[in-house]
Amino acid sequence: MTRVLITSALPYINGVKHLGNLAGSMMPADVFARYKRARGVETLYICATDEHGTPAELAAAAAGQDVATFCAEQHKIQHDLGRRYGLSWDHFGRSSSPQNRALTQRFAQTLWERGFMEERVTQQVYSLADKRFLPDRYVVGTCPHCAYDAARGDQCDNCTRQLDPVDLISPRSSVSGSTEIEIRDAKHLFLKQTAFAPRLQDIINAKKGEWPVLVTSIAQKWLDEGLQDRGITRDLEWGVPVNAADWGPNPQGVRPDAKGLEGKVFYVWFDAPIEYIAATWEWADARAPGGKAADSDWESWWRGPESSDVTYVEFMGKDNVPFHTVGFPCTLIGVNETQNADGTWRLADNAPWKLVDTLKGFNWLDYYGGRFSTTHKRGIFMDTALDLLPADYWRWWLTANTPESSDATFTWEQFQAQVNADLADVLGNFVNRILKFTETRFEGVVPGEGEDGPLEIKLAADVAEKLAELTAMLDAAEMRKACQAVRQLWVLGNQYLTEAAPWTAVKTDRDRAAVAVRTGLNLVALFAKVSEPFIPFAAQAIADGVGESIPGIWPTADTALNLLPAGRPVKAPEVLFRKVEDAQVAEWAERFGGAA
Repeated sequence: MTRVLITSALPYINGVKHLGNLAGSMMPADVFARYKRARGVETLYICATDEHGTPAELAAAAAGQDVATFCAEQHKIQHDLGRRYGLSWDHFGRSSSPQNRALTQRFAQTLWERGFMEERVTQQVYSLADKRFLPDRYVVGTCPHCAYDAARGDQCDNCTRQLDPVDLISPRSSVSGSTEIEIRDAKHLFLKQTAFAPRLQDIINAKKGEWPVLVTSIAQKWLDEGLQDRGITRDLEWGVPVNAADWGPNPQGVRPDAKGLEGKVFYVWFDAPIEYIAATWEWADARAPGGKAADSDWESWWRGPESSDVTYVEFMGKDNVPFHTVGFPCTLIGVNETQNADGTWRLADNAPWKLVDTLKGFNWLDYYGGRFSTTHKRGIFMDTALDLLPADYWRWWLTANTPESSDATFTWEQFQAQVNADLADVLGNFVNRILKFTETRFEGVVPGEGEDGPLEIKLAADVAEKLAELTAMLDAAEMRKACQAVRQLWVLGNQYLTEAAPWTAVKTDRDRAAVAVRTGLNLVALFAKVSEPFIPFAAQAIADGVGESIPGIWPTADTALNLLPAGRPVKAPEVLFRKVEDAQVAEWAERFGGAA
């Protein structure tokens, strides 16, 4: 594959995200994208705000704004915050875009006309107090499976089971809090997910051992419990309108009841994943003269023979996994394929859309063992974190503690210890020591005299080994192990300087000191390049100190210690990382909540 397409789970529009949202999708996706670009791979990293559904309406109402204005403002806030964290999206779109509206309606029409969608009269929750039908997320109650008392009408966030509002115990309206609700009949469209179970099982079987166990086990659990056909329309004002009047007949010659579906919109979890494709269309339009790209400019990443060289990688938290291993694939399979009379499948008469090649699912980041909570003022959110410390502190800690194999826990004490040790003591100290020494004893230029000795030969072998390990871990998007590998490279540099001791050698053997300084400066350049995916702002400052550009070309064993020409001027940057002090930790723990 010569191109890589990366998407991270779309953050909801309803407010600034906490650090767990960053750790479980956007940050690992960004590290992976930056690495792939440094390797010279043509890379497209797409994300967007998820703007439809109940959360948007409720948040807009709470803010006293109409929902369109609220979403526009919140999109800008989330976009700006992402850029301040160094998230290198090629495009950060909006699920309310005209492109997503067109694609969602197009996909729904195809599903109907292929026979994968049908109308059903179902029982829906009606709130007497609110005088309206309540979409699933407007209903909260106790989960019938795990007894979690804040389950939503579409899914329990605690056990991840898919739900229907009528399943909830003691349901209540999330709008008014009223328990005065009735169950009434209402017409909706259903995606016949049951038809896709065999195809989904084939996909999951093929990915076992390749995708994280977390992902395949969640998907398998849904398949084992038996897929359910899914209602994909809602009684909301904000969303992609159902355009049933435009649809042709299904294989039985039946057209949908357009009048009975008037005023309905598509379910947010139907249109939100389609936004990955639509945001790529938005990206192409944004770059095209006149703002209108040719279809081939964006479809080449997503469909047909033109996309055969693309590897598609998704990043998301475990609560999003079911919708990306079941819901979105059902949509794409239904648009791509059709069933023969004997139940087998074949490609339909159109260029197929890509299904995901690699799905990286992550567990949750919690806060002192509990959930982040705006209401209870527990935990730290993306905007507030940047008021305390620069982005690279957060990028490093979140990546080094990516919740891959299990949930991870944020504590101020651990955060302080890790960023002080890794960033200040190991990396920052190394860069400062060698560059300051070069300025004072070697006129601030890379020395050229002297020949490598046993220390340098051993260092080159050790660096080559760790660089290969780092490269392998980043190729596999194993974030914790990648951080361990890059930190071990930093440690090798400190160990080398301690052994080579140019500040001692310069007193008796200037050539020997020059070799140590030249090697140390090349390590600085190496560290800038391999650290850029993790801590891009500090990496840029380090690269500037030795006159290098980043990301540049990813170093190899042959080039790792031969990056700088003799005679190049160098200059120590300002302090890269100031230590987090005990007094700061005490203040922040009191302000944001500490150990319970």
